[in-house]
Amino acid sequence: MNSYPALARHNRYIDQYDWLTALLGARQAQTLTCRLTAAIIAIAGVVPIVLIPNLADPYRLPKVVISVAITVCCAAMAALWLRSQWPSRVQSQLCVVVGSLCIAAACLIQTEPVFGLFGCTVFAVVATFAAFFHSLRLLAFTWAVGMVTLGVLCARLIGSHASLAVGVMLVVVLVNAAAVFIGRMVIRLIDNDIDPGDRATLSGLLTRDAFYEGVATLIGARSRKEDRYLVVAVIELDNYSALIAMAGGSTATQAQVAAGHKLRRTVRREALLGHAGEAEFWVADFFSKADPAVLIDRIRGAIADPPSRLTASIGAISTPLHPLTSHPPYAVLDEILAIATSAMHQARRAGGNQSRIVLDPTLTVLDEDNDD
Repeated sequence: MNSYPALARHNRYIDQYDWLTALLGARQAQTLTCRLTAAIIAIAGVVPIVLIPNLADPYRLPKVVISVAITVCCAAMAALWLRSQWPSRVQSQLCVVVGSLCIAAACLIQTEPVFGLFGCTVFAVVATFAAFFHSLRLLAFTWAVGMVTLGVLCARLIGSHASLAVGVMLVVVLVNAAAVFIGRMVIRLIDNDIDPGDRATLSGLLTRDAFYEGVATLIGARSRKEDRYLVVAVIELDNYSALIAMAGGSTATQAQVAAGHKLRRTVRREALLGHAGEAEFWVADFFSKADPAVLIDRIRGAIADPPSRLTASIGAISTPLHPLTSHPPYAVLDEILAIATSAMHQARRAGGNQSRIVLDPTLTVLDEDNDD
């Protein structure tokens, strides 16, 4: 569980976008992150339009055109983050590059260099995003653009206000350095607190081992009287092999990610979600009633919800919780998953896009322990 490969850990520090994407998805924070990012970009895009009245020199018209272009670029990037789909790594990197260039242009076109110098503090926002989500190489690009912009503006101001130019430059450098330092420290703290090996890279759901450990822990610690049944479901996407053959691996990968998102939105926040294989997902939750048909139907409907062309076969088991607490949890979960998997195969043989539920089966592991 904790033997996450050193190479993978190193690569994550090279560009941790996929890892953090999975983590945000697992914490159901992707939507909030997208909206906040879009709001920041949109607000930054309004600033050049607001400053147009200050562009009073012989090159006013080209500068106005540049200001409008910056606003349009920011609006496009904000729209990218407002989509229902989380941006890809390349799209996010492109936002950093375009954002850096837009900030540089907005600062350099200002008639008063001091306005441009203060505008350079916005580089801290882009630099922090690059440091948090992406590589130090991309951060170096943002800082290089920022330093060139800062140098040009200081050269324009230093002849008349040398002390002001130096003071503002130091403030801009300090703000950017502090923001990036905090971003990198947060990454380190997250890395120490959460083992990325517990999360599947694509979906952000628990791995097989992490799912086992989570269910075993909850079985042993569960003492609430209203939680009387353990429900475990095995979900497998229908025709996944055919999807790979017909549409390719990238489409199949998108299907995995989409299924993971749909499951997160459907089950309770307290439920455990596992990504056991390419097309196989596990759900574990605790119920006060024996029949989980409502949940299973909701999961099946969510996966098949348009415009998705996915369907799934689901096998589920509901068993009283109390007898399980005094037996080896891993052995109990092995048998429960075996029963749920068998039920899932029955649903697939019946044509798919169906579910089979096993209520209160006889678990041999409990009988064996009692005999011992």
